[in-house]
Amino acid sequence: MSVSPGLRELPGPYEIFDIGSGETVRVRIRSFERGTMLIHPTYSGAPAEKRIEVVRVHLYEGYKDLPPQYYDVTSKTLNAQLLPHLYAPGFQERLFVITKYGVAPKARFTLELQPLP
Repeated sequence: MSVSPGLRELPGPYEIFDIGSGETVRVRIRSFERGTMLIHPTYSGAPAEKRIEVVRVHLYEGYKDLPPQYYDVTSKTLNAQLLPHLYAPGFQERLFVITKYGVAPKARFTLELQPLP
């Protein structure tokens, strides 16, 4: 599968968004950018490298314990849920509540938007 034309490779360091099954994370997103990343899959029959689309979400301080203050979201199913909200005005004034179910490559996510406390 090819990536969307016009997307640039995001600079490192990469901070892949990954939580455990059943785990929930609450984040407040300041800004976002779409781009690509080169990965090296390890599953059986995988190509040596593969370019994928990524959504980098930059967070407000206090929503991530360690720097950098962003996550690189590689899950297509989570990005499909995130992007419509990120393109809508006022997303910075909402709390994004993300829960993961299962393990990769079959993991799925739920996304809930809440008002800020």
